[in-house]
Amino acid sequence: MNILESARNTLMAESIALTNLARNLDSRFEKSVEVILACKGRVVITGIGKSAIIGQKIAATMNSTGTPALFMHAADAIHGDLGMVQKDDVVLCISNSGNSPEIKVLVPLLKNMGNVLIGMAGNSGSLLAKESDHVLDATVEREACPHNLAPTTSTTAQLALGDALAVCLMQARSFKPADFARYHPGGNIGKRLFTKVADLLRPDQVPAVAADASVKEIIMEISAKMLGATAVTDGHAILGIITDGDLRRMLEKNENLGHIKASAVMTPNPKHIDAEALATEALELMERHRITQLPVLRSGQYAGIVHLHQILKEGIF
Repeated sequence: MNILESARNTLMAESIALTNLARNLDSRFEKSVEVILACKGRVVITGIGKSAIIGQKIAATMNSTGTPALFMHAADAIHGDLGMVQKDDVVLCISNSGNSPEIKVLVPLLKNMGNVLIGMAGNSGSLLAKESDHVLDATVEREACPHNLAPTTSTTAQLALGDALAVCLMQARSFKPADFARYHPGGNIGKRLFTKVADLLRPDQVPAVAADASVKEIIMEISAKMLGATAVTDGHAILGIITDGDLRRMLEKNENLGHIKASAVMTPNPKHIDAEALATEALELMERHRITQLPVLRSGQYAGIVHLHQILKEGIF
């Protein structure tokens, strides 16, 4: 067996299936999105086997993007969990064959409850496809499995259709990054969406010297505050910034340092950022201008310096 050839064949088979899936989308998909948008309850997603695992992921994606959803395993549904379905809920039932024993039992029960049923099926002639109020066609030509048995291409198609549903619903609801942040307060996503520059500042690390400060005073301030730079201020507003690099370049050019003042070494009108800006914005500004320190202003007044390492340490990248 050629391992890479097998892997490429699998990926190509699944990518072709997704291309065909996109090409075959029709008004039934649009209607399914409209039904979910009009739903006053939740989207209850159900399935069996590998389709159940896909259903759990789709439910999680919808919950994080503004569409309330929950997962109900089809086997558990017919043994008591059907009580999870409320009268205003829309049910999304996922099954490649559409004829699994559990699905055949569950579908009539759902129909009797009066809930709108959206079927995601890979078999247009199945009971699920025929009995659903709306059908999402997840048909694939064959599985990527060499024996055409293990759910591979079919589950990829289901997952992609679920993502398409979630994204369409996001856009229809005008779901914005701020909304996304509310549902992702933890982990790297939460840090990126919530952490402000002000959160990275430390009150004991606000390096500042006057414009007439000596080289010795500059070096001592940079060393004491450990941010590799100091601001030059008039006591309130920032006049410029002096970095370790600025000092090295100045020392290379001058032997007599006694007469040199901060105003002669600083970079005037440096790039800066507001304390209420997101840390990701500071990172983007640093990357764009190839700098590692950024002065921070609060209400127009100097508030400190944020260093690239502080941002990376927080896991924001």
